[in-house]
Amino acid sequence: MTGIDRVELAYLDQFLGGDSLLFGLVQTGLGYLLLDRRGCCDLSNLYHGQGEMPRGRWFSRNALRHRAQSWVRRRAIVRRPAPMIAGLLRKLPDPCTYWNVGHSNLGADTLARMVGLKVVVLIHDTIPLDHPQYCRPDQIVPFAHKIAAVARYADWVIHISQDARTKTELHFAKHGRVPQGVTAHLGVTGVAPRPMPQTGPYFVALGTIEPRKNHALLFDIWETQPDLPQLHVIGAKGWAAPAVFAQMDRLIARNAVIHHPNLDDAGAMGLLSGARALVFPSLAEGYGLPPIEAASLGVPIIANNLPVLREVMANKGGVDLAVYLDVTDSYAWIETITAFCHQGGSRPNRFRPNTWSQHFKTVLTTLD
Repeated sequence: MTGIDRVELAYLDQFLGGDSLLFGLVQTGLGYLLLDRRGCCDLSNLYHGQGEMPRGRWFSRNALRHRAQSWVRRRAIVRRPAPMIAGLLRKLPDPCTYWNVGHSNLGADTLARMVGLKVVVLIHDTIPLDHPQYCRPDQIVPFAHKIAAVARYADWVIHISQDARTKTELHFAKHGRVPQGVTAHLGVTGVAPRPMPQTGPYFVALGTIEPRKNHALLFDIWETQPDLPQLHVIGAKGWAAPAVFAQMDRLIARNAVIHHPNLDDAGAMGLLSGARALVFPSLAEGYGLPPIEAASLGVPIIANNLPVLREVMANKGGVDLAVYLDVTDSYAWIETITAFCHQGGSRPNRFRPNTWSQHFKTVLTTLD
């Protein structure tokens, strides 16, 4: 799951834990599907590995999507084409709140149909508008339209950091309306690390391999410094980085880099827990979950000097385990990584990340 997927699942589980009426609204290519509480529970169970989607007869890159839509159609209590969804929503109990905590289905065509409902939206970041060079070209204009629709139709916006809120509300202001907002750091669900035996020191980079994550800086360092310990790269290959992929392949052939494209959460945390440090030269983040996960394990972080990382890593009663470096200063990165090669020993876990209980207490108390 992506970071946004994890947030959506946390909200789904939170609402399933209550006793209020709960419905799930799913948009497909054929219109909308409405799930009742039982259907939402089945969806949560599927995410948690309890249940199985039907085997597909499709042979395309969208095969998984076809299977998922087939699965959810079987559990839908109502199906409606898009033009008829407004009439369906008017029949829901009053008062009713529409929660959208991902970045999907945020267009004006969807939000405008939420007549009579309180609309609450979570914006994770505005990276496509602030740093379009790090995003797929086909994402930028659609995302701009989503921000415009949220500015017009949302009653409340949840921001996951103060840094993200400042940037998001600047974009809202350009559209003439800034919805009410609440800032609540995301929760971190602890995953028990699965032991991943390794010999000797090593470093870990965690995240999809794409331009924004700046693996190129790390690969340049490992290519020019052959005496460094191995770098374990956890994450799938993303987009627009053929030269970076080729460089990684060369380092893999030298055994300088080990790539883990499909490591599960327990394995990733196990590998991370034994690292000398997490190296995180990301160029832009809305939150920055990998450094928080590393710090919660007592693992030091060598990271780009992003304001949002300083914000979310600041924790009362804990310590800041991050060393912040300028990504344009490769010498400083080499020097710091080399210094960590000679450090070891026990590292007490003194960093206490935000919990989902704290997140929901802030959000639900504010919106009540």
